[in-house]
Amino acid sequence: MKNKSPLMIVAVVLAVLLLVAVGFGVTQVASLKSQVQQAQLQNEELRLDNEQLQLSNEFGVLNSEFQQYEDQAQRLANDTILAKYTAAKAKVEQLMNELKSEKVKSQARIKELQNEIATLKGLLRHYIAQIDSLNRENAGLKAENSEIKAQNEQLSSRVREETRKNENLSERMTLAEKLNVTGVTLTPLKKNGKTEKNVTKAKQLMVKFTIPQNNSTPVGEKTIYMRLVSPEGQLLGGGGSFPFEGKSVPCTARKNIEYSGDEITGITIYWDVNTALTPGEYTVELFTDGYRLTSRRFTLKK
Repeated sequence: MKNKSPLMIVAVVLAVLLLVAVGFGVTQVASLKSQVQQAQLQNEELRLDNEQLQLSNEFGVLNSEFQQYEDQAQRLANDTILAKYTAAKAKVEQLMNELKSEKVKSQARIKELQNEIATLKGLLRHYIAQIDSLNRENAGLKAENSEIKAQNEQLSSRVREETRKNENLSERMTLAEKLNVTGVTLTPLKKNGKTEKNVTKAKQLMVKFTIPQNNSTPVGEKTIYMRLVSPEGQLLGGGGSFPFEGKSVPCTARKNIEYSGDEITGITIYWDVNTALTPGEYTVELFTDGYRLTSRRFTLKK
């Protein structure tokens, strides 16, 4: 009986640890799923914004074309088309104002706006056909059409530029999540490489971490840059510098790794102590590929 009691205790402790690990894993999966869903929602919002911009530009082109013929309306025997065009134009303006005021765009409202724009195009074509039949001798009409085409090309160029910006934004959002680090630790070491509890006596500081598996990350050699900041806010330097957000940023140390998409455990970066260390809160930052991977704080005691 005396031998069974400790075994039961160990079994209970292991079961509790297993439940904690499972709970942590479930939480991490849920968090990742939430991030993916958030990115998808943002991309959908960008796509709808771009569609609305394209339709707004098309509407501007239609109005530019219509204004070229508006002063000739009295020459038409039947102004029914003009009345229909005015009504459809008012509907388009109403839809665009509604979409501008909505934080989340509606695909259904975008589709309705597309249909109304298509109606306007059809009405405008019919309207222009009637006007042209009365003004075929107007030599200046060709010049006006050329000017409208130039305006249309300018608007199309703006749409292409906005589309490119949206694509770049989506690409950066994706790249920012490609590489991750977990299990970051900061440990003072003695001269023989063993743990030193008193930071003031440490000969080295060791940062250790894991890079999880991620098949979407480009493989190849990567340089991990580490920054260690003391409790006094001073960078523990000596590792040169690296480019980040258009600037040259000094670092404490660096390490090259070969990344193949698989998990890499036990990555260590060392810094040889060359100044007096004090107890307090130290900050560890890791960078690669132009992104800050993590920023963690650790309290080291005397």
